Amino acid sequence: MDQTSLAEADQQHLAGRYDEAIAAYEAHVAADPASFDGWNGLGHAQASRLEYGGAIPALRNALRLRPDEAKVRVNLAKALFAIGHVSEAVREYARAWREGDGETRAAALRNLAVIAPGDPELGHAAVREIRRYWAEAEGAGLVPIAPRHRPGAKLRLAYYGAFFDRPNWMKMYMGVINAHDRTRFELHLVADGPPPCAAAGYCDHPEDRIWQVEGMPNAELARHLAEAGIDVLVDLNGYSHPARLPLLLHRAAPVQIAWNGMYGTTGFPHLDALVGDRWSILPEEESFCSEPVRRVGQTYLPFRFFYPTPPVTPPPCLEAGHITFGSLNSAYKLTDPTLAAWAAVLTAVPGSRLLLRNRALDHASNRADLLARFAAQVLGPERIILEGGGSHEDFLATYGRIDFALDSFPYNGGTTTAEALWQGVPVLTTIGDRWAGRTSRSILMAAGLGEFVAPDVAGFIELATRLSRDPQDLARRRESQRAALAASPACDPAALCRELEAIYQETVAS
Repeated sequence: MDQTSLAEADQQHLAGRYDEAIAAYEAHVAADPASFDGWNGLGHAQASRLEYGGAIPALRNALRLRPDEAKVRVNLAKALFAIGHVSEAVREYARAWREGDGETRAAALRNLAVIAPGDPELGHAAVREIRRYWAEAEGAGLVPIAPRHRPGAKLRLAYYGAFFDRPNWMKMYMGVINAHDRTRFELHLVADGPPPCAAAGYCDHPEDRIWQVEGMPNAELARHLAEAGIDVLVDLNGYSHPARLPLLLHRAAPVQIAWNGMYGTTGFPHLDALVGDRWSILPEEESFCSEPVRRVGQTYLPFRFFYPTPPVTPPPCLEAGHITFGSLNSAYKLTDPTLAAWAAVLTAVPGSRLLLRNRALDHASNRADLLARFAAQVLGPERIILEGGGSHEDFLATYGRIDFALDSFPYNGGTTTAEALWQGVPVLTTIGDRWAGRTSRSILMAAGLGEFVAPDVAGFIELATRLSRDPQDLARRRESQRAALAASPACDPAALCRELEAIYQETVAS
C-alpha cells in the first residue's frame, strides 16, 4: 500500500468508519511491517473501536520503530489501563511524562494521578507524590482566592459533580443531599452536566440553588462560587472527574472537603478534610495524606436505592449443580493479582464457573486478551463466561446468575459491591493494603457482613472455598440479605448527613 492508500485509511478513520480503516491499516502493515504510520494508525483505529486488545500490539509495534514517540506511549498506556494492565500502563505513562513535550507530559501526569491507586506495584508514598506533582503542575502560577466565612443564618454548602442525572451513580450520594436540614443549610448543587432530577433520586427543595457549569473554566467557576459566599465546597467525584478537581486549587470557599472518588490522598493543598472511616483508611496511613482525615462513625459511602430493582432470586447453584462466581467490576480493575486470585478460587472449587460482565467485553480483542491472561493462570475458557454491556436493569439482573461476587484487587468495587449485596449476592473481599482496596470492606462492615472480609488473598481463597460447600446456607443468606442490608448503617445516608453537617460546621468555626 502506498502513501496515498495510507492517507485513505486515515480518512476512513477520521470519518468514523473504523472497520474499513482497520482493514486498510492491516493490509498496509502486512505489506510494509516497518511502517510506523501504519502501525500507529492501526492502533488508533482499534482504540477508537474500543478494541484495546488489538490496539496494544499495534501501538507496541509503532513504538519499537520509534521509541521516542511519547504521544504514542500515552495512547498505549490508555489502552493497557482500559483492560486491566494497570502496572504496565503506569510504566508507560511515567516514561511519557519523563520524555514527552509539554502537552504530552501534562496528559501523562494527569492520567498517572488518576490511576495510581489501582497499581498493585505502587505504595502509599508513590501515590501521594504522583498526585502532589500533578497538583503542583496544575497550580503553577495560580493565586488562591481564599475568601473568609461570612456569618449568616445558614451555612452555604456547594456540592459539585458531573453525574447528578445518573441514578445508578447518585444512589451513593443523593440520600445525603436529600437529608440536609434546609433550616440550617443552604444547598448549591453545581452540575457539570444535566441538573439533578427526580429520576436520579433528587427531592426538589424550592430553596436549593442549581448551577449548570459544564464547560466553564475552573478559574471562572471559582470566582462565581466566591462571589456567592459559599462557606463549604464539597467535591463529589474526585478522580472520577479529574478535569474539575483542580477547582480546589483556587480556594473558592473558606472550607473545602473531599468526600468521594479519591481512593487515597488527593495530593492537593487547600483541603480542610478528607472524609473516610475506620475501615477505609488506617491511622498509620495518615502521614501519606496531604489533607486532614476526618472519619465518620460508619461507612463514608452509604447508599440508597430509589429506583426499581429486580427481585432477589435463589442462588443459581441450586439448579445448576455448580457454583458460579462472578464480577461486574470495570475491566480496568481486572489486574494480574485479581485474575490470579480468581483463578485460584476456581481451581479450589471443582466444577465452578466465573461470570464476568463489563462494557469492554463487548469487543472481541478485549475478550481474547482476558482469556489469554486466564490461560497464563492455567484456567481454560470452558470455565469462564464473558458478557458485555447492557442496561442498568439488565446488569442488576445478572446477579440472578451469580452465587458469589468476587472483588478485585487492589482497586475494589464500590457501586458494584452495593448492587451485588442488594441483589442478595455475598461479596467476598479482603482487608486490602490501601484505601482503594478497602471500599468493599467499608460497605460490608457497615452492613454487618464482616464475615465476607478475608484478612488477605489466601484467606479470600479459603473463604470462597468454604462458603461454596453449603448451597443451602447460601440460599438462606440470600433470602434475608436485602432486608437486613436496608436496615443497616450501610443504607442510612441520613446518619452520614448528620455527621457531615457537624464536620462542616466544626471546620468553618475552627
